[in-house]
Amino acid sequence: MKISIIGAGNVGSVLARRFAENGHDVTTANSATDPDRLAADVEAAEVTVLAVRFEVVAQLDARVKTALSGKVVIDATNPLTADFMSLTVGHTTSGGERNAAALPGARMVKAFNTAMATTMETGRIGDVPLLLPVAGDDDLARKTALGLAAELGFDAVDVGPLSNARYTEPAVELLIQLAFGQGLGPGIGFVLARA
Repeated sequence: MKISIIGAGNVGSVLARRFAENGHDVTTANSATDPDRLAADVEAAEVTVLAVRFEVVAQLDARVKTALSGKVVIDATNPLTADFMSLTVGHTTSGGERNAAALPGARMVKAFNTAMATTMETGRIGDVPLLLPVAGDDDLARKTALGLAAELGFDAVDVGPLSNARYTEPAVELLIQLAFGQGLGPGIGFVLARA
């Protein structure tokens, strides 16, 4: 599969490496690079991952937004404050819903936003796969994200519509609080126990 990743930071670089290791054709670009090249990368891709700061998505060049129309777009962003210690959006909407509105026509799905970059390397802690919720209104986008997450070792779970990103985004803020506010470190994650 051809995957374009917008963002080359902690999350984007880990996902690019892991997807490539699983045989996918991956391109990575910083959102500040040449918009013509970025739009061409997105146009050629089957799936695009948004791995930038939340506020960057609405500021993407019009050519990039146009290229994303009709494409599966995996939103790995979180609407975090500058100090990462709280959310800027929540309860009545989500960053995922706002990004879908900023990219009309994109087949938006929220995924890879609830794992720390450290745990994305394997999708596991020890032998235990970490929960990776996938929320979206588009069936193809959800199935695509679920498949990619499972390839990386996560316990990928379909959590329903994109509006459920209202609950996954605060979950990552809890992880951040535990990891950095409470000193547990970034090697933590959520597990879904089943009877």
